[in-house]
Amino acid sequence: MKRRLALLACITASAAAIASAGPAAASTKAPDYQVIAGGLVSPLHVAAGTGKDVLVSQDFAGKLTRFNHDGAAEDLDTGTPKGWEVAGSDTRGSTTYFLESVGAGQEDPAALHGYLKSIDSKGHVDTIANFADYERRHNPDGDQRYGFGDDVSAQCMANWPNFPPATYKGTVDSHPYAVAVRDNTAYVADAGMNAVLKVNLKNGDIDTVAVLPPRPAVIPAGLRIPTDMQGNTAEVPACVVGHEYAFEPVPTDVAVAPDGMLYVTSLPGGPEGPELGARGAIFKVNPWNGDTDVWADDILGPTGVAVAGNGDVYAASLFGGEILKFNDDGDRSTFLKVNMPADVDIKGNNLYATIDVLGDPTQPPAGKVIKADLG
Repeated sequence: MKRRLALLACITASAAAIASAGPAAASTKAPDYQVIAGGLVSPLHVAAGTGKDVLVSQDFAGKLTRFNHDGAAEDLDTGTPKGWEVAGSDTRGSTTYFLESVGAGQEDPAALHGYLKSIDSKGHVDTIANFADYERRHNPDGDQRYGFGDDVSAQCMANWPNFPPATYKGTVDSHPYAVAVRDNTAYVADAGMNAVLKVNLKNGDIDTVAVLPPRPAVIPAGLRIPTDMQGNTAEVPACVVGHEYAFEPVPTDVAVAPDGMLYVTSLPGGPEGPELGARGAIFKVNPWNGDTDVWADDILGPTGVAVAGNGDVYAASLFGGEILKFNDDGDRSTFLKVNMPADVDIKGNNLYATIDVLGDPTQPPAGKVIKADLG
């Protein structure tokens, strides 16, 4: 299945879908924020670097840009081929780790390319891990079933649109999207594999930490689902109304908590708006045994997550227009109201975020990086 289509369909959701989300709990404060940089193209990822530097991935432009404390910008020479995507990054010491990929969602598995790379202080770039090869060999969600269950007849499913399929198992696809480094391990959220991976930074070995579970939703009457990237839709047949469809999860970010547990944001892999409601989630993953639980849900477009030193979790709700704050019990509040936040990161008492990430393509780029005090 074209998982990238599901991701892009979510990222290009209509204003009506954004407005449909229920409000978060009332915030007890309205923190101010400082704009560090602006004029960015699709700044879907941010990472606090060394000192006061901040790294921003301008994903669709294939750029990894470093901003220093006064906003001066430097595009790192990553060697990423033209037309490829640069996604998440993280820094340890003088080394920056970043993800790049192309071909996600294509029918031909051979067209997949995706890597974890590093760039040191002298500008030397090394390839550490090859996710496309790993996916072609292992396909972690290959045994996971998506679509309708046995309660829907084959005759009924024959009238279901061709995309997404009425029932299927995970196919070969990879879209390495976000990375978090802890000691000698890089944890990677792959939006194509539907999995969280770990990479040994010493030898490049890849292992699957966890495959996220499907995200089921009851199909309502009159639901129209996207059938391609051009915005075309089709109405579902009446015979599936009231039945559950298991959509794919789409992991979008991973953060390591102080206790070593992983928090993973996930888009719902299908319509997220008035039709099916806010279905995004944050999963809590045990990196030692792979145990995975839904930690928070009913989030509209969660695409970034960060964990503070005290254990509070912050998440970017892209379509909800807010950065959410969760305490240890999962109770949520609105930390910051902003337009289209895509990612968050925390260093010390500062939260960094990217906002206004999806602008009008006919207008100058308007993406921004902001900094807010955690209080």
